[in-house]
Amino acid sequence: MQRRYLLSLWPAVVSAGLLLQVQPAAADRKPVRIVSLNLCADQLLVELVERERIAAVTHLAADLKDSAIWEKAKGLPVTRGSAEDVLRYGPDLVLAGPFGVAATVNLLRRLSMNVVEVPLASDLDGVRVAVRTVAAAVGEEARGEAMIAAFDRRLAAVAASPRASSPTAVVYQVGGAVLATGSLADAALTAAGFRNKAAEYRLTRAGQVPLELLAAAPPDLLILTSAADEYRTVVSDNLRHPVLAALRRQGTSVEVPWRLWLCGTPHIADAIQRLVEARNHLEARRQ
Repeated sequence: MQRRYLLSLWPAVVSAGLLLQVQPAAADRKPVRIVSLNLCADQLLVELVERERIAAVTHLAADLKDSAIWEKAKGLPVTRGSAEDVLRYGPDLVLAGPFGVAATVNLLRRLSMNVVEVPLASDLDGVRVAVRTVAAAVGEEARGEAMIAAFDRRLAAVAASPRASSPTAVVYQVGGAVLATGSLADAALTAAGFRNKAAEYRLTRAGQVPLELLAAAPPDLLILTSAADEYRTVVSDNLRHPVLAALRRQGTSVEVPWRLWLCGTPHIADAIQRLVEARNHLEARRQ
């Protein structure tokens, strides 16, 4: 009985010990042991602070398919998101997203750790908010504002480019999912001068458009976020379907890697630039 009682106390003893060892950074100095639990936060963190201040990022940060900064993230320590894994790095700042690892975030907050939630961007202004949130948390406000200024210059150049029309476009993904209106990708389409044709389709509950419907009413530009053979799974067979191949031969299509617009970072400007080039090519074909 006594042994069972002592074992029941062990988690509290461990938590108390960790709390004594891991204290939040003082308000008057920049955090120097930063852990990120979110892919989007990873990307902003890596570009705003020196590597030696980064204690760990997610395992996706160095993934070519998902991360726009995969090369810069190579070699950084990785966390899988459990509380024990985070605490072993002794962080003075933890960056988290609004979704995922909620249990870890709740525990870290109960331990009075410095946890900052980075908001999910659903439009281009949301990118600026995300940058400023991370920049303020890591004590690099000037770098954050410089990043936003460079982002805004790129968007201004895109807005100033001549536009003969507003063609339709659809972002078509694995499993037949399309990116609907009100999303960050939709904002990128608008910035590049397109209308999101997804609003005209009758989508499934999962946000998919049947391939037959896509073929019957194709957009002016078909946008793919990955190559046909990038994901060798049954759910991605739609990207290798003969009907889709025929659509690509008959019309205009472009591949814009998912890593460029998966997260609300300034890298979405790269996606927008590729879309503008595709729009220019489409308009040239019509002349």
